[in-house]
Amino acid sequence: MTAADPVLRALAHPVRLRMLTLMWPQPMSAAELSRELGISHALASRHLRSLDAVGLVELAEERTRRGGRERRYRTVHGSPLSDQNDGAQLLGAALAHTLQERAARRHPEGRGVTVDAELWMEPEVWDQARQKLADMAAELHDAARPPRSPGTMPVGVTLMAFPMREAPGARTHGERPQPTTPAKGPVHESTDT
Repeated sequence: MTAADPVLRALAHPVRLRMLTLMWPQPMSAAELSRELGISHALASRHLRSLDAVGLVELAEERTRRGGRERRYRTVHGSPLSDQNDGAQLLGAALAHTLQERAARRHPEGRGVTVDAELWMEPEVWDQARQKLADMAAELHDAARPPRSPGTMPVGVTLMAFPMREAPGARTHGERPQPTTPAKGPVHESTDT
C-alpha cells in the first residue's frame, strides 16, 4: 500500500469520476448528484464522502432547504488525475468504463474527434504536446457550465496520454528479429481475398 492508495481508490470508481466532472463548474449536493446520476441519495452521499475524505472535493456552502441543512460540494481544481502513475491501470479501467457509457450516448449526428495511437517521438515534442493537451483540457473545464444549463449540450471528453515503457521482449530500432523454431505439425496458410 502506498500513500496514494486512498486517492486511487476514490478515483477508480466511474460514478465518482462523473461526480467530479459534474461538480467542476458549480457546487452540488448529494441530492442534486443523485438526481443527475440516477442513483439513490444514500449512494450519492457515500460516494461524496469518499471524495471528501481524500481531498478531491471541498465543502462550498451550506444552506437551509426544506427545513434541513444542505451541504454543497465542489471539485478541488487541480485534482491529481495526471499524477497517478502507480495506479494508471486502475484509473484507466475506470476511464474505459466511463468512455463506454458516454460512447453509447453519442449523438448520431454529432461531430467528434477519436484518436487511439501508440507513437514514438522525441521527448521535447512529447513535452510540448502534453502541455497543449493539458491547456486544452483546462480550457474545456473553464468553459463547463452546470448540467442542463440553457443553451448547453453534454459533451464527453476522455483523455489519457502518457509516456510508456517498452513492451517486454520488444526489439530496439534496427535490431533484426530473432529466428524462430518452425512449428511442428501441419502449417496452414491463409490469404485474404
